[in-house]
Amino acid sequence: MERWAGRVALVTGASVGIGNATARALVQHGMKVVGCARDVDKIRETAAELQQAGAAGQLYPVQCDLTVEAEIRAMFDNIEAEDGGVDVCINNAGLATQDRLLSGSMEAFRTMTEVNILAPTLCTQLAVQQMRKRGVDDGHIITLNSMSGHRVGGLAFYSMTKFATKALNDGLRMELKDMKSHIRTTCISPGRVETEFIPRIYKDDPQKARDLHAAMECLQAKDIADTVLFVLGAPPHVEVHDVLVRPTEQK
Repeated sequence: MERWAGRVALVTGASVGIGNATARALVQHGMKVVGCARDVDKIRETAAELQQAGAAGQLYPVQCDLTVEAEIRAMFDNIEAEDGGVDVCINNAGLATQDRLLSGSMEAFRTMTEVNILAPTLCTQLAVQQMRKRGVDDGHIITLNSMSGHRVGGLAFYSMTKFATKALNDGLRMELKDMKSHIRTTCISPGRVETEFIPRIYKDDPQKARDLHAAMECLQAKDIADTVLFVLGAPPHVEVHDVLVRPTEQK
């Protein structure tokens, strides 16, 4: 990770869970990390905590609603103005609802599409543009997928968005190779992780969320942050393209 010290990473959905753990890990390894979310209070708390602990890098909180294209573009414009552009883009933000295919609302489906597909696509596009504009040929795009992007579970529309995440990663790699670029791209697909993700899905049934977390020894956010570090720390000639990470007890 030494070669990433002082370089710029964007982490979406950095207020809680995997995004927060990843932002922490990158700052501790000396990176300048832009952490974005709709509510940045928790990112500010994390930034102050890291600074007080003497972390090698720094966390910069940015408020951004990923369903609003103009806000995403403004965030990237600001990163370019302040730091030249991103070297690493981590598309972490994502959401799921209980809406089923035959009874769910179009509003819920639209929001999942915007956050899980369109936002990471735009962030990826803008990140690669900034890298190539500056001649950065060793940048990295990491997108958080899910095991639901490899097999369909009970939340089929959510799975649809995550199957699209795999297509984004595969298509991006093909286009980068066509451009003779050495920018690397990786998908990380966690199984069940003990974060706020499941409780948010079942916010009307907190006991179900607790039962799902208690059913096995779940992954922790730090486990996925460590996976990000592993991927970024691979030698430049090694592209870890797709990673599936499950709890040992999960089928």
